[in-house]
Amino acid sequence: MRREHDLIGEMQIPSECYYGIQTLRAVHNFEITGVPISSMPELVHCLAYVKKAAALANLELGVLPSPIAKAVADACDEVIEGKLLGQFVVDVIQGGAGTSTNMNANEVIANRALELMGFEKGRYDVVHPLNHVNCSQSTNDVYPTAVRLALLMKLSGLMEEMTSLQESFTAKITEFADVIKIGRTQLQDAVPMTLGQEFSAYATTIGEDVQRVGEARELLLEINLGATAIGTGLNAPPDYARVVTRHLSGLTGLPLVTSANLIEATWDTGAYVQVSSVLKRVAVKLSKICNDLRLLSSGPRAGLGEINLPAVQPGSSIMPGKVNPVIPEVVNQVAYEVIGNDVTISFASEAGQLELNAMEPIIAFNLFRSIDMLGRSCRVLADKCVDGITANRERCRRMVENSISIVTALNPIIGYEKSSALAREALETDRSIYDLAIEKGVLSRETLDEILTPENMTHPRYLKRR
Repeated sequence: MRREHDLIGEMQIPSECYYGIQTLRAVHNFEITGVPISSMPELVHCLAYVKKAAALANLELGVLPSPIAKAVADACDEVIEGKLLGQFVVDVIQGGAGTSTNMNANEVIANRALELMGFEKGRYDVVHPLNHVNCSQSTNDVYPTAVRLALLMKLSGLMEEMTSLQESFTAKITEFADVIKIGRTQLQDAVPMTLGQEFSAYATTIGEDVQRVGEARELLLEINLGATAIGTGLNAPPDYARVVTRHLSGLTGLPLVTSANLIEATWDTGAYVQVSSVLKRVAVKLSKICNDLRLLSSGPRAGLGEINLPAVQPGSSIMPGKVNPVIPEVVNQVAYEVIGNDVTISFASEAGQLELNAMEPIIAFNLFRSIDMLGRSCRVLADKCVDGITANRERCRRMVENSISIVTALNPIIGYEKSSALAREALETDRSIYDLAIEKGVLSRETLDEILTPENMTHPRYLKRR
């Protein structure tokens, strides 16, 4: 054990631990989720990027001596490489606007830097978590900057997963291009379309949301590093914000920019609200698509039964042979979680007071969780569902040919009133529109064959009234 002290008092720290007293206090204070920040490795890595950029900037500006700056930077490299991840132990949800997370990073990096310099952990007279690792910084600019960096990286991954799902739907456009089916509005028969057209809409809507995620992601490139406590830059050299942002951009390869007003940027969480809103949009549309897949595959004999979803597991403990649409169902549930996370993020963002928003830990946690769950959902939906969907071609065509709604194609020729009467009689007598139209001599057989051929109804066409 080693003894450390802070303004509250002293504590014994296990000698093998790289974290110190403030981290240990946070572990005791915030037994909330049981989920440590090590579960968000991107955040940990990005904290190390920020600390390394700060060390390099402080060295360049003559604030830190070279041996200490180098040791801190080398320790940060190890954290970035994934080493020491298990030392990041504070709970993801915590009071203090992320101070415990920042101190966890400060202490781990300081103690590893000490070892690299040949000293024992805890020799803070040589390398101090605050005086050196946190030099020219505050939690209030370090934590949000690290969160933004982590979100930038995670959103790139989400966009890749969404693009893969879009490609899965796109492949079905060609596969189902010749499958004629009935379209539906309000769960009632509408007019014919192809199954390929239906899947093309899914591919398009996901592609649109990839763009929306990319647009929201751009907002995160603006950071407040150099703001220190409230945006005035107190305790940092005059040129620090520009220099540290340059170093951080070089380390991450991201075109980061310093906020024009660091006071506003220190309390503003608008970018998080925007990102969360887009994630909610993605979730809502994914859930709608999954609702469709469940409806289209309902049956197998007493439902729509137009498509078959891959059978991935038995569906019932009591009904033999039953197979449920479990993949769309799990994506639905993820969507509900993401929508709920958006509500939490909205309330937490609104809770900012004066020069700081102390609720950023819950904002970050929910954003990371939404991104992770959506990304995994896209992958599972593509791999275990969409790629293996097949069409019941004959059933689809049978329902089109038996549909009353194909009478819509006769509107421009015989008018709405006559078409309605024909549809009503067909429904009451359980006969087809085609047979009734022939019997009543509405149009010639040749004309009806042309007009009521389902393939001719799947694209724009206007026929003059006769």
